Amino acid sequence: MNCAKCGTRGCSGPKGEYPAVCPTANPSPAETAALAEARERYTDDHVRRIAHAAAWVEKAGYCYWTRLGETAELARRMGYRHIGIACCTGLRREALTVSRFLEQCGFEVSVAVCKAGAVPKEGIGVPADAQFRPGTLESMCNPVGQAYLLAAHGCDFNVVIGLCVGHDTLFLEHSFRKGVPATVLVAKDRVTGHNPCAVVYGAEGYFQARLAEHRPKEEKA
Repeated sequence: MNCAKCGTRGCSGPKGEYPAVCPTANPSPAETAALAEARERYTDDHVRRIAHAAAWVEKAGYCYWTRLGETAELARRMGYRHIGIACCTGLRREALTVSRFLEQCGFEVSVAVCKAGAVPKEGIGVPADAQFRPGTLESMCNPVGQAYLLAAHGCDFNVVIGLCVGHDTLFLEHSFRKGVPATVLVAKDRVTGHNPCAVVYGAEGYFQARLAEHRPKEEKA
């Protein structure tokens, strides 16, 4: 399955054309089971409410509301009152601007920075070659701690601002485990000023050489 390579986009309409390999028109047994299980999840009231709110936000603000505005409107539509922000320590200023905006929108806001708890990297066995200053007290990013702190403060919706790749994974996983839905406002990319799509748009141009560094090297004869 690779929907990115589909040239028909038949699933966007009721009478579209579909390629031969398509999980919508010609699903395998595993895909049939997966889609059926997913459809069943929409009978859950919590899932259905978020899906309805997301559809309303998409329709109401399409190509007009910013993502920050959409975040506020989704939270308002869902009846959330207390929004948590999980931010990178390097984006505290941005988190402050967002928190002030959300407060002006009528929400209570709590912010947890990634270094909260001051947990040493050595405390979870991070090896020296993955530390900036081996031998010193170097605090790890603590996304699990951020999720638990925001839950402890009673947040009912969380927003990610610039957590590192992997740290955001852990935060989202544990935010959900604590029963707090979450969204990403800022995806960190230090090279592009936190605009990851710049690399996508420049994949065959300016960023081509940089991306080639991540591909497997050809073995010399």
